[in-house]
Amino acid sequence: MIEHFAYGWTTPAIAFAVSFLGSFIGLQTAARARTSTGGVRAGWLVLASFSLGAAGVWAMHFIAMMGFSVQSTTLRYDVLLTVLSGLLAVAAVSAALLWTTARPGRSATAGGGAVLGLGVVAMHYTGMASIRMQADMDHDPLYTAAAAVVAPAAFALVLLLALRLRGPAAALLGALAMAAAVSAVHYTAMFGMAVTTLPETPFDAEPAGATMMDFFLPVFVGLGLLLMVISLILLLSPAEDDDARRPRRSPVPPVRDSVFTRRH
Repeated sequence: MIEHFAYGWTTPAIAFAVSFLGSFIGLQTAARARTSTGGVRAGWLVLASFSLGAAGVWAMHFIAMMGFSVQSTTLRYDVLLTVLSGLLAVAAVSAALLWTTARPGRSATAGGGAVLGLGVVAMHYTGMASIRMQADMDHDPLYTAAAAVVAPAAFALVLLLALRLRGPAAALLGALAMAAAVSAVHYTAMFGMAVTTLPETPFDAEPAGATMMDFFLPVFVGLGLLLMVISLILLLSPAEDDDARRPRRSPVPPVRDSVFTRRH
């Protein structure tokens, strides 16, 4: 009755690729925030939150749901709840970055991972609550608990790679871990879903809401423009490493030969 891969492995592969791209750009942006201060740092954190939250997290869920279908019923989506799920993803990433950067240390990384992981789980189930269909939907508590346990640990690792390590290789590894973590949470929760089809209504009315294709153009155009703008900002803004930000000591002037030194 439930089909998670209506288009085969196409949707999971595209969802993973988009999540990886958004995460890679977002982690590069977060690295700029780490070496900045004041308003510049806040600006980088905002860009990182939208890149990671919208493209790295929410877009993976959205694309994967394009391969989701239920036999004998038409799927529609509540627009308000769908938008809210995207905002939850951005807010979760923002809170995790602020938590981790404000309190450096392993405990802060674990706390930020918990905030981000639980936020992603909340985003997922908000998105699922937006589905409108002629059926009842239930979630297995064991799978929900598994997703809630996997998410904090996985995202703590992502934050460790993003905020503690240095260089493009760390961002690449962190982006792979981020895309894998989001995919794991999504499909762990999805496999615990059960649907009971309801009898047809007397007028055979379709559920209210928007179709997935109604979201397709605005989402992909919006995400494409978002990632393009952030990428241009990264390219046009010179990177500052930690060594460059350290205050340099002025060279000690040489001691001149004075009358005093000549006499002694």
